[in-house]
Amino acid sequence: MQLHEHQAKKVLSRYAIAVPEGLLATTADEAETAAARLGPGTIFVKAQSLAGDRYAAGGVRPVQSAALAKAVASQLLGRKLVTTQTDQSGQLVKKVLIERGVHAVSELYLALSIDAASATIVVTAAQGGGSGFEQRLATTPLGALRLGMTGERHAGDIATFCGQLGLSDAAAEKLRGSIERLHRAFVELDASLIEINPLALTERGDLIAIDAKLALDDNAVFRHADLLQLGEEAEADLIELKAQRHQINFMQMDGDIGTVVNGAGLGLATLDMLRAAGGTPANFMDIRTTAKSMDIAQGIALVLDNPRVKVLLVNVFGGGMQPCDTIVEGLGIAFRRHSRRLPIVLRVKGNNEEMARLRLANFDLQKIECTDMWQAVTRAVAIAQGRA
Repeated sequence: MQLHEHQAKKVLSRYAIAVPEGLLATTADEAETAAARLGPGTIFVKAQSLAGDRYAAGGVRPVQSAALAKAVASQLLGRKLVTTQTDQSGQLVKKVLIERGVHAVSELYLALSIDAASATIVVTAAQGGGSGFEQRLATTPLGALRLGMTGERHAGDIATFCGQLGLSDAAAEKLRGSIERLHRAFVELDASLIEINPLALTERGDLIAIDAKLALDDNAVFRHADLLQLGEEAEADLIELKAQRHQINFMQMDGDIGTVVNGAGLGLATLDMLRAAGGTPANFMDIRTTAKSMDIAQGIALVLDNPRVKVLLVNVFGGGMQPCDTIVEGLGIAFRRHSRRLPIVLRVKGNNEEMARLRLANFDLQKIECTDMWQAVTRAVAIAQGRA
């Protein structure tokens, strides 16, 4: 679950991470009022979108007056922002953050993430943060440093790490304190990513988070009711959160072939095969073994709700804990409840597959049944492309 910038800053400020003074606006008039309250000087109007690279896409703009803040907000609000991290349709901007500008003498990149290989929290830091940092990092050696935060890690190790960034002793000491507080936040919030880019060093020696990303582990949000409420305000997360509540791992994609699959590995293999056959998947789905038929029906409804989907590919391998007929029952319930009808391409193998076919007959679902994955995939692609 990823939070918007203004939400992430609000949460991180609880851990004494300094952020610029800012106010949220949902209308152009509110943006003008907010800018007037912040007073004279440079003000930034920042589109609240979960995608990065907003500055390059015109989603973050400096202005010098409240009137200009209103004008820029009117251009952003209610429109879709397309960045290098969105699809071509972009993300709808519903809110803008009106924020006081900060004069930085230098900018840092700072992030805490999880290293899957070592199962540890890793701090990444570098000089030269800011817009386009990821692209610059990919093409030029910026000297990004990494530090594994194991249980035995002491303050002295963090201080040494900060000293390698070429900062003054005072700035390195402040950075050490910030990293320690962010590490505490990472653990207490069950985070999967905290990224501050840039972290501005001011003339007074203060460190201020100009932009912040905060992503939380979806499997731990039940421990953070207040943060779950914040996540429900984020448009791109609504569908995934709904799926999570029904024991389904789900991710919306930009294609036209809906997939219903049990198992993460089988789900990924299905996506790969669709791409290999020239198709474009509309979603990733992993039905957990704990999902009941009503849960599965809710997950399939999310696929049916997507107007881009032209065909439904059901690829099921029944195991001991998740038999085929449970998933097919969920399929039947979803179509009985939903007004939309789509062609169904079905491949079902494993435990209770004959029972699943009987259930399909009872639901009177029209389907094209295939004997193997490749046959099912190529048939689904042909239907989506109007060739069958």
